[in-house]
Amino acid sequence: MASDESSAGGAMQIDTDLVRQLAELLNSGDLSEIEVQDGERRIVVKRQLATSYVAAPAPAAPAVAGPAASAPPVPLTAAQEEVAAANHPGAVKSPMVGTVYLSGEPGAPPFVSVGQQVSAGETLVIVEAMKVMNPITAPKAGTVRQILVMDVQPVEYDQPLVIVE
Repeated sequence: MASDESSAGGAMQIDTDLVRQLAELLNSGDLSEIEVQDGERRIVVKRQLATSYVAAPAPAAPAVAGPAASAPPVPLTAAQEEVAAANHPGAVKSPMVGTVYLSGEPGAPPFVSVGQQVSAGETLVIVEAMKVMNPITAPKAGTVRQILVMDVQPVEYDQPLVIVE
């Protein structure tokens, strides 16, 4: 491997072109981490993936406005929303690391949508891990309140996918 930087004292020499290529591979492959090892030299490149949420519809405002009893609620940050979703009693979490699919094939309608009634055992999403499609099913009957992931999104172990109440 070619080195762009040279140093004395046996310190690792870094191939900046390789690091750039690894970073591009992270972005193009929607990966969160990549590691390369060559002998005793090891390079790890990581990035934090943005998490998207589908917001539940807001309740309708009352027709009669009364005096304000307290200050308006402060919106939750993305991290607070993620913790709230993870702790929700109806959260259906990913049992593995993989890629989530909201439908059975490209162009097909999603398995479920917000507001839909589901029965226990009904497929909510599919998580692909190592080329194996794993259906994630509803643990109980209820209504889909939130879908917390997007189609073809990488997911982590124990990440909330859907909220069923």
